[in-house]
Amino acid sequence: MQDLINDFLAQKRIAIVGVTRDPKGWGRAMYDAFKSRGYDTYAVNPARAIAGLQCYGKLSDLPMKVDGVLLAVSPKVTDEVVRQVAELGIPRVWMHRGVGGEGAVSQDAIKYCQENQIAVIYGVCPLMYLKPTGFGHKLHHAFAKWRKQLPEDA
Repeated sequence: MQDLINDFLAQKRIAIVGVTRDPKGWGRAMYDAFKSRGYDTYAVNPARAIAGLQCYGKLSDLPMKVDGVLLAVSPKVTDEVVRQVAELGIPRVWMHRGVGGEGAVSQDAIKYCQENQIAVIYGVCPLMYLKPTGFGHKLHHAFAKWRKQLPEDA
């Protein structure tokens, strides 16, 4: 999985599906983190109205093709979005999962990605790998590794 993570983070155009109005929400936190590290980030939310952000209603509304899609939505929405990813020929998906819960991880969506040659990362938070990594996310990574909640190579 580490190779998939490195490949995803090496890309520069990332759409983040599930960016919210709440600056402390996962989608918004990831959007801000990627943006602050020089990524061309695109906020995706059907509401489109998020103060201070250019926001797109769906992936097909983006002004250009992105290199990867980061999902911070419910698993049911993930199932819908991966079909859009395939239709648009986007080669990479990351299904966020933070502390506890399923996050955006959907077994059906993982299978769909694998069947459609979409590189898929799931079950981990990208902020544990995004450089520079903050202390809290370094600690989260170490703790998750210790509890064997991460794949061996992640």
